[in-house]
Amino acid sequence: MAQALHGPRERMVFSAAQLIRRDGVGATGMRDVAAHAGAPRGSLQHYFPGGKEQLVNEAVAWAGRYAGKRVARFLAGLAEPTPSSLFAAMAAQWTGEYETEGFAGGCPVAAATVDCAATGASTREAAAAAFATWRAPVAEALTCMGVPAARADSLATLMISTLEGAIVMARAEEDVRPLRAVVRELGPLLDAAVVPSG
Repeated sequence: MAQALHGPRERMVFSAAQLIRRDGVGATGMRDVAAHAGAPRGSLQHYFPGGKEQLVNEAVAWAGRYAGKRVARFLAGLAEPTPSSLFAAMAAQWTGEYETEGFAGGCPVAAATVDCAATGASTREAAAAAFATWRAPVAEALTCMGVPAARADSLATLMISTLEGAIVMARAEEDVRPLRAVVRELGPLLDAAVVPSG
């Protein structure tokens, strides 16, 4: 999850997302975020007057936008875009990370949901919005590939929820096997949803 970052505020939001994906919301402190971002601690109050909750919510929103933008990049890298190849590319991002960097990180949106869904309504809402921000371009891509619009959103939900579950299992097992398994098993179902044109 690398990105060109311009100002201290953007660096802090990015840093919060990185720490949340590794440590969860509870273990991510404001001082940790400032140190990770290389920002003065006093700037946190300036940029995030709503405190940690505001910072977490913005990090979750950033992660949703990042995931949504990745869909276009995945599609651009596919020789022949199909639903199964898009899902395989989505999973390959994680497989590659885990094989080269280890299993320390997960999805910041999922981490925030697990940590805060029962206690923080604003963070739950931010996570729901982030998932919607990610789901929309996946559904749009499926529609462009010939999946009927009536099914595209539910299949996008299936793809994202399956990927999130495989990420959790891969981290627990410290093995990319769950990611490879879901790609293999879900691919034919996704491709079968395409209605041939003409």
